Amino acid sequence: MQKLGKKPNSKNLDLNNCALSAADVTELASLLPFLPELEEISLSWNGGVGGTLKALTVHLHHANLLKVLRLNNCRLTAEDVTSLGEAFEIVSQLEELDLSWNSNIGGKLSLLTKKFQKGGCKLKLLKITDCNLTAKDGESLAEILNVIPNLEVLDLSINKLIGCSMKVIAQALKNVPGLKELNLHMCGLKQDSLQGLDSALQHLADLRKLDISCNKEIGGGFKDSTAHLASLKNLEVLDLHQCCVTEEDMTILSQVIPLLSSLQELNLSSNKNAGVSSGPLLGRLRFLPKLKSVAISNCGLGEESFSSLAEAALHLPELEILDLSWNKCVGGNLKLLLGALKLAMEIQVLRLSSCNLVDEDLALLTLLTQDGHLARLQKLDLSYNNNVSDEGWVTFCRGLTVFKELSELDLSLRPSSCRDCGTWFSELLAALTKLPALAELGMQRWVLSELQREQLESFNQDNKRNIRFDC
Repeated sequence: MQKLGKKPNSKNLDLNNCALSAADVTELASLLPFLPELEEISLSWNGGVGGTLKALTVHLHHANLLKVLRLNNCRLTAEDVTSLGEAFEIVSQLEELDLSWNSNIGGKLSLLTKKFQKGGCKLKLLKITDCNLTAKDGESLAEILNVIPNLEVLDLSINKLIGCSMKVIAQALKNVPGLKELNLHMCGLKQDSLQGLDSALQHLADLRKLDISCNKEIGGGFKDSTAHLASLKNLEVLDLHQCCVTEEDMTILSQVIPLLSSLQELNLSSNKNAGVSSGPLLGRLRFLPKLKSVAISNCGLGEESFSSLAEAALHLPELEILDLSWNKCVGGNLKLLLGALKLAMEIQVLRLSSCNLVDEDLALLTLLTQDGHLARLQKLDLSYNNNVSDEGWVTFCRGLTVFKELSELDLSLRPSSCRDCGTWFSELLAALTKLPALAELGMQRWVLSELQREQLESFNQDNKRNIRFDC
């Protein structure tokens, strides 16, 4: 461990990103007899582990207390998967297994599942993100679900072919009633997959997080697939971004989502067709007072929908994150949110990128800070708002110093733009020196003079900040 620059720990072998070789894996295996208390092994981000796992697994009987095994991005081979499957008969206490980002696992998951059935598996977390899983693997996964009743987290994200077997997977989900997180992001789900999933939800009363984002072909399928979604009284996170949600879908979701009484995070971003009919849903967010994060960027909101959101936000006292980016209707109308932003004492992230903001909007933000609001703001994104004049930026920068906790600020222009920094740059520079927490500053496409560059570099002379500019 010292040779690899790691601190020795008898319970946790953390060798992430250590450029391990086959010889290192063999040496590691020789240590196992001397580590009877070992509970965690993490070899992630070591491509050299691929093809060598058997040297380690044959000694895992010495680590019969092992609870966590992380092997993501290790270039695992079919032989490795077979060896790992054989090891499951030995490591009966294993609770967490992460095999993500091993593309060679695709089509070979059955080599792992054969041994699952023999051991009284106690697995609680299973992550197989971006492993090139096939429809056949989906069937193997369903077999796994039949023998791991204690599973709490299942992450199958970025396996675009797994959607073809989602019906059989959904049927097997009834065997893991304690499931708390289900991640199906970018899994190639279709409308019929959504229907099968909805039927499974009636067995998942403890579900806390449901992510079905980036499945574009489920758009239009919510009308037949929300019967059991409303019953998830413990659901805290619902991610539906980039699902091609239709107007009809929004009508259905506006009746269901407000019933999710424990909901804390809602992401509807990049559903461009949702904007026209999103008013009723956004207005009913008032019935979800526990909401901490609302992301509706790039949803084509109209002024009426934005007004509905603004009224509902008055009833969201715990709001921490609000993302309205890429909704042009916000420009000139930010005043509608004035009351909500005054009441949202916990707001930490405000994203208003490409919102057609004008001077009046930035003046409003400045006014809020002067009145002591937004005091906890940590991330502010005002990028791609080219309509703000130099005078508008001056007003804004003069009020910046109130954001004592601000760690990220983005003022970049659109990629197609280039504009000289006006008189406001000196105001910005003066404010930056009074923002101790600032770590990220985006100023791309602003043309800086040589003197201005030197002044920014002087501000960042300790290199503790990431300042981005390119003109």
